[in-house]
Amino acid sequence: MSLKTVAILVTAVVALATPVMAEDAAPGVTATSIKLGNTAPYSGPASAYATIAKAGLAYFDMINQAGGIHGRKVEIISLDDAFTPPKAVEQTRKLVDSDNVLAIFLPIGTPTSAATQAYLNSNKVPQLLVSSGASRWNQPRKFPWTVGWNVDYVTEGRIYAKYILANVKEPKIALLYQNDDYGKDILAGLKQGLGDQQAALVQAATYELSDPTVDSPIAKLRHSGANVFISATTPKFAAQSIKVVDQLGWKPLFVLPSVSNSVDPVLTSAGLDKSAGIISTSYVKQPTDPQWQNDPDFKTWSAFMDKYYPSGSKKDWLNAYAYGMSYVMHQALEKAGKNLTRETLMAAMESVRDLQVPMLIPGITATITKDDHGPLKAMQMMKFNGESWEPLGGIVSAD
Repeated sequence: MSLKTVAILVTAVVALATPVMAEDAAPGVTATSIKLGNTAPYSGPASAYATIAKAGLAYFDMINQAGGIHGRKVEIISLDDAFTPPKAVEQTRKLVDSDNVLAIFLPIGTPTSAATQAYLNSNKVPQLLVSSGASRWNQPRKFPWTVGWNVDYVTEGRIYAKYILANVKEPKIALLYQNDDYGKDILAGLKQGLGDQQAALVQAATYELSDPTVDSPIAKLRHSGANVFISATTPKFAAQSIKVVDQLGWKPLFVLPSVSNSVDPVLTSAGLDKSAGIISTSYVKQPTDPQWQNDPDFKTWSAFMDKYYPSGSKKDWLNAYAYGMSYVMHQALEKAGKNLTRETLMAAMESVRDLQVPMLIPGITATITKDDHGPLKAMQMMKFNGESWEPLGGIVSAD
């Protein structure tokens, strides 16, 4: 055999092997699978949020049953972080370094995701659709590999301030907030929204996730003379807040941020009668709102729950929320195409424009650009009537 023939054969073998090598070169991607990582609080003080991860896993079970994405099945490795930053770091490093995932998808929580953000960005691993409204997720120059989802908490705080100033005569506001980026962003937005009327915020108190209860700070806030109470808490402490305010005989306008307003389990465990009159916001169709019961979008989601996540509550809006986020991830994976890499996935995510996402309130769409990693910008005020959430007015933003 001549040297020329050998050279031709070697070239042919390399040419045939190259597509396979390129395909296998992308972390978490093979010819038949896409591997994503997730951390969630399956245990600990915020375990109510675990349903978000479970609904996301169920969504991709549905996609896999339909054939997957470009011939690949989606595998999501979801690990318990107990809503503690050190555990989240440990589990995230395992997902990246040992499990070799393509991306971290739907990480849940502010303190846990904040603890892993620098590590993921320094390693150029996408941290996508963070389940939190902290403003730090939308800093694409500093953290180009992180994309958020929720309307940010600063905006939410400003929306509450606008509502209070418009609807409460001579407001005196007491705020209980979690001592992390979540609570601090709500506080910052509230102050921004109050503007030159910041004196209306008469007292604020913090709590830690490790605290057993929030009874003591709420009792102190009651003595401030406030006629408005904002409980910027996670689900466990939100339910406690409702019970304590009722036990104290305190009758303020009660405001509960969007991340803790689920009818089931939060309001149900606190007592639906005790929850009547609470004000909140949403950008997701509330499953308990009668207006959506005949909506095609709601019916599709309800059928999904029945088939793929029957143990999940259809009264918990977090399951509808996760369904929508999973849809966005699905669309990005589709758009990234067959040559799926971390870079093509980020490019696809940053190409989202005015996307109509299942279970979002009509008029609210998702847009993600290279310079703006905060997909949602508007919400709707709502009031709990003792059985379900009722909308108050139209779509609002902090502008």
